[in-house]
Amino acid sequence: MAQNSFSWELFSKAPIIGIIRGLSAEVVAQILPLYRASGLTTIEITMNTPGAETMIQRALETNSEGLNIGAGTVCTKDDLDRALDAGAQFIVTPIVNKKVIKACVKRNVPIFPGAFTPSEIYKAWSLGASMIKVYPATSLGPDYIKDLKAPMNQLEVVPTGGISLDNMVAYFKAGANGVGIGSHLFDKTLIQQKNWSGLMEHFEQFVQKIKTV
Repeated sequence: MAQNSFSWELFSKAPIIGIIRGLSAEVVAQILPLYRASGLTTIEITMNTPGAETMIQRALETNSEGLNIGAGTVCTKDDLDRALDAGAQFIVTPIVNKKVIKACVKRNVPIFPGAFTPSEIYKAWSLGASMIKVYPATSLGPDYIKDLKAPMNQLEVVPTGGISLDNMVAYFKAGANGVGIGSHLFDKTLIQQKNWSGLMEHFEQFVQKIKTV
């Protein structure tokens, strides 16, 4: 599939990467227009979601206007090839895989590799990663981002894991360049109830919060 390119301008409007994991194709088809209409701009579909490639392709066919659509949980070169063949506009990994990072850099595809320690984070950055997904951020908290960027303020980081409406602003104030949000954004109860207007309002709360940063 032809590679549409990732828009950094779109990302900067609402620097949240929404993480879709384990949802059905029908639910994803319902969510994407709401996500876009709420003002959110960047979404990843994880490769361990059943039918991920088809979902990515379909999302690009139906909702690529105004959305960055990428693939997450890319651990191997094989995962990467499948994601890029599906048309993913950016790649997110939970780990530092040199081959995956280098392949993305070579093809000019933004890559957000997951790293935890300062050494891992710096290594991923020096391999050419666009931004580093500091993961899991749950156990680290916003202060970790602040401490990390004090000596290495050139780093661009996207903390992921445990980020919610309540603590998101604290991460941005600590120096985060974006955040990755999964279950706190795609509220399970609202989705199970098919409460799409409630989900849309929920998305809008995140957009409003970001405007205060």
